[in-house]
Amino acid sequence: MKTRIFILIVLMIPFALFTGCEEEKSETGTLDLSLTDAPIDQQDVTGVYITINGLEYHKQNNDWATFEEYGEAKKFNLLELTDGMSEMLGSFEMEAGQYNQLRFMLEAPVRGESTPSNAGCYLEFEGGETEPLFVPSAGNTGYKAVGAFTVPSNGTVELTADFDARKSVVETGTAGMYILQPTIRLIVNNEAGSIAGSISNFPTDGSNIIVYAYEDGDYSDTEAADPEAEESRFPNAVTSDIADEQNSYKLHYLAPMNYDLVVVRSLDGQFQEVLQVVEDVAVESKETTPQPIDLSTQ
Repeated sequence: MKTRIFILIVLMIPFALFTGCEEEKSETGTLDLSLTDAPIDQQDVTGVYITINGLEYHKQNNDWATFEEYGEAKKFNLLELTDGMSEMLGSFEMEAGQYNQLRFMLEAPVRGESTPSNAGCYLEFEGGETEPLFVPSAGNTGYKAVGAFTVPSNGTVELTADFDARKSVVETGTAGMYILQPTIRLIVNNEAGSIAGSISNFPTDGSNIIVYAYEDGDYSDTEAADPEAEESRFPNAVTSDIADEQNSYKLHYLAPMNYDLVVVRSLDGQFQEVLQVVEDVAVESKETTPQPIDLSTQ
């Protein structure tokens, strides 16, 4: 009897070890990550360049970890990634599960240091001159992008990070000095929708019309007030678009919910007035909601 028990135990050991290894093995999926941007209001800026030299991720109830396969630093001109355009940052294998934040490590000068000769983050103006974009703790803590997403087991989630240079780039009290304080949101591509439409009774004085999207009920008159130092106007807008030559606009990468549209007139890059607010515009996943705007109904 003892011999039989011993033989049974010996036979079960490899099975137990194999089962244990299987339980410890984590299921994985793939994150396809892209970068996009909303238009910037400053008309004399022709390029907003950022250099991303690393990416980190944060899983619920865990610490930050690095995407080791990100590779070498990559430079982007955010103004080339507007109007729904995006550029791939990379495809990364990750443990399957729920995530809520990413972190972008930027190759940029830290505010307070001397002006760099080859800043990784900088502005380009008409005429070709450039100015560095100073950022606080850019290479140390990076910039967080917030938005929940799920990496499916043996599947792929496509995610887009909206950098929003309009809110991120602000001029300091020192003339000609700019800081970058990124406001990055994460959007799951197959959950996103958009709003688009034509604008009638367009002004003929050379004004630009800008449409800002706010989550339903988030807009108040204080959003249009003159901003505090180193802040932006319309700070809580989700995204925005400047009407094109056909007097049309399109707001991309919107989570499915209701939005209020704030329609603004700008002249020579300077805010003039809020023309109207269009309330309760519903957005559904993978759909474009048509929303024409008539500027005669102010």
